[in-house]
Amino acid sequence: MFDHHKQKAVLLFAAADVILTLLAFEAAYQTRALLPLPRTFFINAPLKALLLGVILALWLALGRSIGVYERLYGADTRAALYDTLRQVFFGVLGLTTFMFLLRLDISRPFIGLFLLYNLVLLATYRAAAGRLRGYIRKQFGAEVFCVVVGEGPQARDLSRQLAESQDLGVRLLALVDVSGPGGQTVEIGGQSYQVKRLDELAGLLRKHVVDEVFFAVDAAQISGLEEIFLLCDEEGVRTRVATHFFPHVNSRVFLDRFADQPLLTFSSTPQDEMRLLLKRAFDIVVSASALVVLALPMLLVALLVRWTSPGPALFRQERCGLNGRRFRLYKFRSMVMNAEALKEALRHLNEKKDGPAFKLTDDPRLSPIGRFLRRYSIDEWPQFWNVLRGDMSIVGPRPSILFEVEQYQTWQRRRLRMRPGLTCLWAVRGRDALDFETWMKMDLEYIDNWSLWLDVKILLQSIPLVVAGRGAH
Repeated sequence: MFDHHKQKAVLLFAAADVILTLLAFEAAYQTRALLPLPRTFFINAPLKALLLGVILALWLALGRSIGVYERLYGADTRAALYDTLRQVFFGVLGLTTFMFLLRLDISRPFIGLFLLYNLVLLATYRAAAGRLRGYIRKQFGAEVFCVVVGEGPQARDLSRQLAESQDLGVRLLALVDVSGPGGQTVEIGGQSYQVKRLDELAGLLRKHVVDEVFFAVDAAQISGLEEIFLLCDEEGVRTRVATHFFPHVNSRVFLDRFADQPLLTFSSTPQDEMRLLLKRAFDIVVSASALVVLALPMLLVALLVRWTSPGPALFRQERCGLNGRRFRLYKFRSMVMNAEALKEALRHLNEKKDGPAFKLTDDPRLSPIGRFLRRYSIDEWPQFWNVLRGDMSIVGPRPSILFEVEQYQTWQRRRLRMRPGLTCLWAVRGRDALDFETWMKMDLEYIDNWSLWLDVKILLQSIPLVVAGRGAH
């Protein structure tokens, strides 16, 4: 469905979440106040406002990240109900963590009642959303009458998709042939349409309600349609052009503007500025908190590294960051000082023979404490500073060594188009056991399917692996 219609409905579903969550909170508060429990229950106004703010922010962020509002707008009510369980479950975890960090002593029966009421209200509303969907679309989306201009498989395929989207409020009004005589009848989506000639389009615009005109034509035909584009522009009809004639495989296409110049933009990386901003805000909060909490342990690790092996505690290396930007990466040194000099003598033992990466399971260059640091990913702790600076993210493809990047195949270089991270998809799916090409494909899979929810899942899967000592070897 058209994004601008979908966004209105998504906003309405999010507003419903706010209202229902507020109702659940107040209902739980009043219920707890009436319960004859030994402990007196009361939450002062500032704390109540803080709790509500955190709860609403958590619930909305989770709802957007999981994609429950988008699924509600579609027809996947069952998936939306499953997502409701996930939203409330992870909301509980987030709320519990918040109360623990701030040492808030909030009535547990009240929290339990709130979560129960919230789950029931959200689930009931979302189960009924299917019946409300038509009304919502009518009020916030309205019907959209479309004309398709073009010929060939692309035009027919687009026409079929529009004709099959009637439940989304789309109405295919007519098909217009660019160069043919018109007049023939075609069957699309179970309905018959008479193909119009190009010179009949002006009459269609005058005699019928036409909201949008779709052009599904070849690149060679674009220049010959200037008068038709001007006609649509003068009529004020929204015009859309299918970009199938551009050679792109991974990119998403959108229109941007610089100064007064409209720009058709192709991007094979995430472009949702709001979600990327939330990702960056999360990176700052987590990295700053980690640096404060780990300050003393990091000092002790630095002393142990210096004591067990000659040389500095920190290892510094130039790496490739976002879009190839170079930055200085920091780690606790886990190898002897002349590790690079010994590398050539050990190259024949390299376990990653299908790419430029160099990996040894039992690397003899490790310092006495180095193996322990790597196993529990303690050597990566200084990279929280890289995250805070903006060189890296908490989740993203691991930062590449310059030597490796120089040997990348063209398709592998696309992994540089996302800010590198402390943990990544392949780190939770096999890590060192994977071959180099699989690493690359998983990094691209992460980029192509990125969402805040995916970051959360990778992070939650990474924590037990680190605690269990299943880090790098």
